[in-house]
Amino acid sequence: MLCHLSALAGFIGLPLGNILGPLIVWQIKKNEFPSVDVHGKAALNFQITAMIAGLVTAAAMFVGMFICVGWLLLPVLILIGLAALIFPIIAGIKANNGEDYKYPFSLELVK
Repeated sequence: MLCHLSALAGFIGLPLGNILGPLIVWQIKKNEFPSVDVHGKAALNFQITAMIAGLVTAAAMFVGMFICVGWLLLPVLILIGLAALIFPIIAGIKANNGEDYKYPFSLELVK
């Protein structure tokens, strides 16, 4: 559960806290508890995916500002941020209940 909820560190002002939180918890606890290995990889993969999607959307939004349509991507950027906030909370609740949680639209970058 802590792997998923540590991703919320990015929302309290820690630079890259959304990636460093799950990475640190996963690296410290993966050998002690087998479920932490599964949940840590899932949380880390989702946070990396959300960061890539946010950066690509922000870059496209910036480029689009030069032709006055970049503001149309603002709702997409807001939705990515909301997903990065809501899905770890749902995953933390599922992990607390002993269930595995598969994040939607998450790339398998860490195996």
